[in-house]
Amino acid sequence: MSAPLWTAAEAAAATGGTVNGDWQATGVSIDTRSLAPGDLFVALTDRRDGHDFVADALARGAAAAMVSRHPEGVAADAPLLVVPDVLEGLAALGRAGRARSAARVVGITGSVGKTSTKEMLAAVLGAQGRTHAAEKSYNNHWGVPLTLARLPRDADFAVIEIGMNRPGEIAPLSRLARPHVALITTVAPAHLEAFESIEGIAREKADIVAGLEPGGIAVLNADIDTLPILRARAAEAGARIRSFGIGAVADIRGLSVTLAADATVVKARMDGAELMFKIASPGRHFAMNALGVLGAVEALGADTALAAVALARWAPPAGRGDRARVQLDLYDEAAGFDLIDDAFNANPASMAAALDVLAAADPVDGVGRVSRGRRIAVLGDMLELGAGEMAAHAALAGEPSMAAVARVHCVGPRMRSLWEALPQDQRGAWVETAEDLAARAHTLADPGDVVLVKGSKGSRVSLVVDALRKLGQATPNQDRGTE
Repeated sequence: MSAPLWTAAEAAAATGGTVNGDWQATGVSIDTRSLAPGDLFVALTDRRDGHDFVADALARGAAAAMVSRHPEGVAADAPLLVVPDVLEGLAALGRAGRARSAARVVGITGSVGKTSTKEMLAAVLGAQGRTHAAEKSYNNHWGVPLTLARLPRDADFAVIEIGMNRPGEIAPLSRLARPHVALITTVAPAHLEAFESIEGIAREKADIVAGLEPGGIAVLNADIDTLPILRARAAEAGARIRSFGIGAVADIRGLSVTLAADATVVKARMDGAELMFKIASPGRHFAMNALGVLGAVEALGADTALAAVALARWAPPAGRGDRARVQLDLYDEAAGFDLIDDAFNANPASMAAALDVLAAADPVDGVGRVSRGRRIAVLGDMLELGAGEMAAHAALAGEPSMAAVARVHCVGPRMRSLWEALPQDQRGAWVETAEDLAARAHTLADPGDVVLVKGSKGSRVSLVVDALRKLGQATPNQDRGTE
């Protein structure tokens, strides 16, 4: 039997808390809906007070619960870890989890591509050792400590995603994670409401080096204008610097990127040698992320050749550009459309990247009610862009890839600016809410079409994704024999 993740004594020592009972936990959970038997349930307070769910967590098989008071309806002898503050207790548990680990740790941040890059890096490292990575996009003040608290004792690698919404958030999380390698995917206009300029965003992202272990390495995007800010902060922290890019001279340089309907082929130069690799999903942004991943693999001392091979098996997670085939007629293989689900996040840079993917997709002619297959975009509001948000939305009409899109449906008050900037023949529907467009999903796509759905999470365009999937039977493109 494998050793527990946390014993009662270890958790008490880590947090300074008081324990009821002598329990052992095999995992850590903050949500009773996904709790597994044996987990330590952490009763965080967010929209709801986690203490209200302790009884349910214990009934579902939780080994114990971390609380700041004895919850109502819970037996006096229930297995508990009582701490003064639950969030601080989770941070302490994460700090202890990191301190006892011999894993090589990578911290990832960036305005675009954090989660996809984290998943990509975890996948390629997973072929070379036991790898632990942040779940979903758990990258904030509770997500980072939760990831570290879950770090297995015997992990070889850990991939920690670190995000921010306002100044001063990244450095404390980096100091908690203590990465050996810090990777910054890019710096772009995102969260501008909280920052005065893109330079301010760059300074905050650069703070991921604040917690670098001695001798640590910063892997930086060489293609961005704010690279000097990132370099200066990394040098100040005593980090060695490795760069990656496509347009600029870099240590890991993409020489060419070729987009196919279902793949991206990259030719690159690394340490004086050329290599070619494939990603089983189209997107120039995925190629850029992959170059950063190879830089991080090299910085960790892992095998970059094996990593390049493993990239061919990676596919983006749900809502991050994953592709599915929606089959409208089970007896007619041609009677379906392709759906690109990129509905989790959006800013001008990621919108441009998603439109590039759509432009590279191949619709099929002559199989639907419309004679020619179409590229269709469903675009939701980009949030937290600050005072220039309307202009940023309208500017999407000028993206080069937009010329390949037959119809653009716009969701939200900000996207009204794009809708008005589009030529008349490209305008689809404009609606105030995603629910309005989801209700007419049956009018949006025809057999042979390729449909992109993209927007900030708060725009709720994932409702349109769900409605489109329900028009037929959705299967991942990888299951259809694509490469």
